[in-house]
Amino acid sequence: MSLGYQGVLRDAFKEVSCFRSELYACLTARGDVLFELCDALLCTDGPVRTLVDLALAPEHRRGHGALYAGLNQGRIDIARLRRALAGMPLPRAADGRLVLAADVSPWLRPDANTCADRAFCHTFGRGEGKHQMVPGWPYSIVAALETGRTSWTAVLDAVRLEPGADVAAVTTAQLRELVERLVAAGQWKPGDREVLVVLDAGYDAPRIAHLLNDLPVEILGRLRSDRVMRRPTPPRVYDPKGGRPPKHGGEFVFGDPSTWGIEQAVTVTDTRLYGKATAQAWDRLHPRLTRRAAWIDYDGPLPIIDGTVIRLTVDRLPSGGVNKPVWLWWSGNAATKADVDRCWQSFLRRFDLEHTFRLFKQTLGWTKPRLRSSEAADRWTWLVIAAYAQLRLARPLATDLRRPGEKPAPPNRLTPARVRRGFRNLCTKTGSPASAPKPSRPGPGRPPGSKNRRPATHHDVGRVLATGEAYSRPAHHKKGTKPRRTEERQT
Repeated sequence: MSLGYQGVLRDAFKEVSCFRSELYACLTARGDVLFELCDALLCTDGPVRTLVDLALAPEHRRGHGALYAGLNQGRIDIARLRRALAGMPLPRAADGRLVLAADVSPWLRPDANTCADRAFCHTFGRGEGKHQMVPGWPYSIVAALETGRTSWTAVLDAVRLEPGADVAAVTTAQLRELVERLVAAGQWKPGDREVLVVLDAGYDAPRIAHLLNDLPVEILGRLRSDRVMRRPTPPRVYDPKGGRPPKHGGEFVFGDPSTWGIEQAVTVTDTRLYGKATAQAWDRLHPRLTRRAAWIDYDGPLPIIDGTVIRLTVDRLPSGGVNKPVWLWWSGNAATKADVDRCWQSFLRRFDLEHTFRLFKQTLGWTKPRLRSSEAADRWTWLVIAAYAQLRLARPLATDLRRPGEKPAPPNRLTPARVRRGFRNLCTKTGSPASAPKPSRPGPGRPPGSKNRRPATHHDVGRVLATGEAYSRPAHHKKGTKPRRTEERQT
C-alpha cells in the first residue's frame, strides 16, 4: 500500500471523526439517544423497516421509549448542522464549479388524520400509474452533484414545505441561504466559476434566476414543450402613426419549428445509452410576464429575463419509450458549444438525486416511521441526512462486503448501500461521544383493559384561502361513532 493512499485513508478517517463530533454538538437536547439512533441507522443490517428495529441494534443502548422521546422532545441545532454540511469536501464538475440540484420529495401520509401541517403532494406511479395528489409532508432538498456515472450526491439542505407554500419562493430562499453558507465556508471564492443550479420541470426557472441575480449562480431549468418565448426587442423604427414602441420581439413557439430561426450553437455527441444526442441553442429568449400569480404584486415595470433555450434530442431511450425532445432554459447568454454540452450533461446528472431519494426511502427508512408531529419528522429527516453524510465521508475507508451473486467493485465505485454494510467496523474505531445510559426501570404504562380517554384531534389536509392564509380545521365525528384509531404513537 502506497504512502499516498495511507494519507488519503488517514484524512478520510479524520473527517469522519470530526463530523461525528460536530454532529453530537448539534444535538442540544436528548443528544445521546439521537446520536445512537443515527449510529443504529448506519449499522443495522438490511433496509430499515421500523424504528423499533433500530432500538434493538447494539449501537442503540437505550429502550424504544427513549427513542421516541428523543424524536418527539429532542432538539437539533439545524443551523450549525447546515454549516457543518457546507464545510465538508464537496464534489465538483470537470471545470471546477459546484453543481447543485433542487427537487421536492414527498413523505406520504394519506391515512394520518391526526397529523397537522400536511399538504397535497404530487405523485406518479401509485395505483393505476396516474398523476395523483396524496396528503403528506413535501420536503425541498438541495444536493451537490458529482460527475460521471454515480449514485452519490452531497445533500446540503432540506426544508419542509408548509401547506400552500410557494415552491419557487421557498426554493429561492433556500438556495440563497445555501450559497451564502458555501461562500462563508470557502467553497466559493471571488474569481471562481459561478455555481450552477439545476432544476426539473415544475420550477419557474426564469423567476428564480431573477430573484438570485445578485448571487454568483446560474440557473438551468427544464421547460414544458408547449411554452412560448419572446425574442429581444427589435430596433426602434420611426412610425408616423405613433403609438407605444414594442417591448417584446417575435414569438419563439416550442411546437412550431418555423418560428425558431437559426441556432446560435449546435452540438452532436455520441452517447452509450441514448445514441446520438443533438443539442440546439437559441440566444436571448425570455418569457412574456404578466401581472398575475407570482408577479401580481411586483413593483415597477415587469422585468425582461433573457436566457438561452436549449433543445435536446436523442436517437433512443434505454427504456424503449418515445424519445421526445427536452427543452432547457439557461440563465446565461452568448452560449458556446462547450456551454451547451455542459448544460444538458449537467441536467442529466440531476437524476442522480433520484437515487438519493430511493436510498433514503428504501434503505435508510426515511418515510417509514409513523410520527405524528411534523417537528419530529424534521428531526428524523436531519438524522437521515447526517447518516448519509457519514457514508459519503467513509467511502475511501469502506471494504467491499459482497453478497452472493454481486460483482466486485473497486473501492471508489461502491454504492452508498454497500458502504453502509461495513460502517459498523468503522464505527467501533471512531468511538461514540454519547454517554452510557443510566439504569432505570420501565414505567407501569396504561393499565390493561383501559381505554384512551384523550383521543387526538383530527386535521384536514392543509389548504389555502383566498387571502393566502393556510386553512386547516379538525374533523368532526358523527354522533354515536367512535373516533378512528390512528397509527401515530402517543408522545
